[in-house]
Amino acid sequence: MPKFVFSILFFTLITVRLCSQEKLTWSDFADVKFSHVYSAVYDDIFLKPKFGTIIQSYEGARIRIKGYFLDFSIEEDEFYLLSQNPRASCFFCGGAGPESVVEVVFKQKPAFRMDQIVEVTGVLELNIDDVDHCNYILKEATGRLIQ
Repeated sequence: MPKFVFSILFFTLITVRLCSQEKLTWSDFADVKFSHVYSAVYDDIFLKPKFGTIIQSYEGARIRIKGYFLDFSIEEDEFYLLSQNPRASCFFCGGAGPESVVEVVFKQKPAFRMDQIVEVTGVLELNIDDVDHCNYILKEATGRLIQ
């Protein structure tokens, strides 16, 4: 009987975690170390992530994170980021690291403007090898304006 109760409790907790959304902070995304790796395709050196156990535990989970909205879209090619920092000091424009940005794939094109503070909810994907995308990607995302 105790094993049965434990099993029910375990599956209930797993189901709740999969159906709910976890609010993460930027310190959660800092659970990563980088090594320099050469890419023959681009003839350049890239930072390859080795994710820590904390952030790995959220892969595939629906999470929420608050940050600065950045829009680097060009014509029909949509490219949105959520950043720990405003554009002037983000990973691409300033001195921050790749752990301070999350690529966001929205369900619908957002109406946010550059550097607005927003909270985004989506399914977290950890990207190790595709240098054409960020290390952190939120898919099926929705967002809301904080300011």
